[in-house]
Amino acid sequence: MIEWHDTQDPTGAATREFRITRTGKRDITGAVWLPERSGNLNTLMCFGHGASGDRYQPPICHFARRFTGEPAIPVLSIDGPVHGLRQVGAGGRDAFFPEFRREDAMRDMTEDWSVAVDAVLQLPEVNAARLAYFGLSMGSIFGFPMIASRDDVIVAVLGLFGVQDSFPHGDESIEAAAKITCPVLYLVQLEDEIFSREGYLKAFDALATKDKRIHANPGMHPEVPAEELEFALDFLLRHIEG
Repeated sequence: MIEWHDTQDPTGAATREFRITRTGKRDITGAVWLPERSGNLNTLMCFGHGASGDRYQPPICHFARRFTGEPAIPVLSIDGPVHGLRQVGAGGRDAFFPEFRREDAMRDMTEDWSVAVDAVLQLPEVNAARLAYFGLSMGSIFGFPMIASRDDVIVAVLGLFGVQDSFPHGDESIEAAAKITCPVLYLVQLEDEIFSREGYLKAFDALATKDKRIHANPGMHPEVPAEELEFALDFLLRHIEG
């Protein structure tokens, strides 16, 4: 069962929040931004957020305004497994790391994405046969298997994630990367306090696509420059618009 609720995101833009309830499984929550006019780009833009945020974590709301404007592209963002409308305990990273250690953490979040996408594609305002994806940090951790599980993702922005021994599910991430064939922009922070440079390169090198590029900037994990985010937006739009 899916429940819809009209509301506004933190920037004041209209959104439709949803909760999908399933027997014997956790609820799925998120938000959809719909264009004011009908578009013809046949794409649903999907956003995964970081471990410290939720469906509205910057720059998601800013990007959503841009996509639903002149390109008229609908946007979907879902809460992480213990975040936002399905927060557990204090939420954020404190709740994420115990969840991420579960054996089925990757599989369950990939299923959450699949169910949410299928539900949004049923909306009469959404005319999409393909997906684009943006997800950094935790958005990449779960973005790798999400993209790998589908054949309709045409472009992705990933990053702020490396594969290293101190994190679980490294082998799953490498296996997922080997199935990703769409164009990818990968963002790296050179003084990242969470992921090593070697871990970054291991994840990037494992991506199967021949159309991939890596952008590295000085700074710690959350210090992605604004101009890099604008480049990421342009990168997505160029591939969506062809």
